[in-house]
Parts: sequence; structure tokens; C-alpha cells
Amino acid sequence: MTVQQHLAKASQLGLWETIGAEAQQLGAKEPLLRQLLQSLIIERPSLPEALAAILVRDLRIAEMDETAFHDILAEALSDPAIAATLVRDLQAVRDRDPACTTYLHALLHYKGFRALQAHKVAHRLWTEQRSELASWISGRVSLTLGPDIHPGARIGGGIMLDHGAGVVIGETAVVEDDVSILQNVTLGGSGKILGDRHPKVRRGVMIGAGAKVIGNIEIGAFSKIAAGSVVLKDVPARCTVAGVPAQVVRIHGSVEAPAASMDQHI
Repeated sequence: MTVQQHLAKASQLGLWETIGAEAQQLGAKEPLLRQLLQSLIIERPSLPEALAAILVRDLRIAEMDETAFHDILAEALSDPAIAATLVRDLQAVRDRDPACTTYLHALLHYKGFRALQAHKVAHRLWTEQRSELASWISGRVSLTLGPDIHPGARIGGGIMLDHGAGVVIGETAVVEDDVSILQNVTLGGSGKILGDRHPKVRRGVMIGAGAKVIGNIEIGAFSKIAAGSVVLKDVPARCTVAGVPAQVVRIHGSVEAPAASMDQHI
């Protein structure tokens, strides 16, 4: 195990202890939720195991072996690389959304977060040539949680899908680390073009609600796409674009981090 993996594991263990304490406190405050918290959180040995149990409840159907499904989810989520991004994604929600009161709150109630973790399982299966199971998981995520993310899309860590409702991310899209994406955002292809046809979103970008980013274009690092914009061409790093079609309206300073600040002003 590398030094980075050791650090990620330590971070996950610390976070899991915090979530366990939050679950105990909530169970004492809300007795009606105590049994649910016991089953999903308190009795689970780790964050990946708990998240797998939650995702089984989200995605299950009567015809599926729930134990086998849980094992597939837990194994993928326990992979050191995926587990590290899981911690970063949960931290991103807690840090960036003022409505998020605890890590437990994000884990139990944030559909965008859970959909993103399910996607990472689907992407792992996709890369292992298990495309039909990957596609089934993605389809169930879309039906039950909202975001429609192709299992081939490559998504980093420290990502927040705020609400997640109406988010569409295409097969060849790339979303790098520390990106915030609000509701009803599309990272889509253009027409019937084959091959590499979806956007490449670089680190630290914030994409506002309802924005449409179309085609194999690059959204430069630490840029901001204003709500409702339609982006059809490359966006330079560290700028804000707005409008239909989107145009550069402001150049940022080197210290501005749109994904972290979540500032919607243009």
C-alpha cells in the first residue's frame, strides 16, 4: 500500500468514527430512526460496507440476489482508489452545501452523492468488460436517484452533484477532481458524432444549474459556467462564461476556486 493509500485509509477510518457517533446521537434523538440507523450504519464495519447497504436499498429489485449485489458494491467501494474518492466526495458535500448538517445527513439523504458512488461502481465494472451489469446499475440509478451517468464516463474525487436531479453525463465525458455540478446540467454529445464526443471538465470548475455543455470541448481549470448557459466551444481556465451561446464575461484571479466557493455571481 502506498503512502497516499495509507493516508486515505486513515482519513476514511476517522470519518467513519465521526459518522458512527452522529448515528448514535441521531438514534437517541429520533427513536423511530434507531433501528434503521442500527442496520445501515452502526452495525456496519466500514463506510464502504454501509454505503453498499444503502445503495442496495436504493437500487434493488425483487428478482435480484441482494446479498450478491451487496458484495459486488462493497468490494468495488472498498477498492483503495474508489474509497479515497468516496471520502473526498463526502467531504465536498459537507464543506460546500450549507444545508448539509452532518456527514451522516449527506450519506443518508443526498441523492447526488449516492448516485455518484454507484456510478463509480458501474465504471469499475465497465472497465472490467462487465458492460451489461454496469449499464443496469446506471439505469437503476437514473430511475431511483435521478442522475443519468453513462458508466463509461470518468469522474474524479472531491465532486459534488448538488441535488443531482436532471444531471446527464455522457459516455466519453471526463470530470476531474474538485468539481461542483448543480441540478439539470448536461455534459452531452453533439448529434450522431461517434467516438470521443463529450466534454472534458478540468479541476475546480463549477457548473451552474441548467447549464448545457455540448461536444468534445474543454472546460478549463477553475472556471465557472453560469446557470442556464449553453457552452459549445472551449472555455479558458480561470474565467466565467455566461449566455446562449456562452461567452467569457470575466477573468478570475489566481486564488478563486469556484467549485469550493459555490458563488453563483457572474
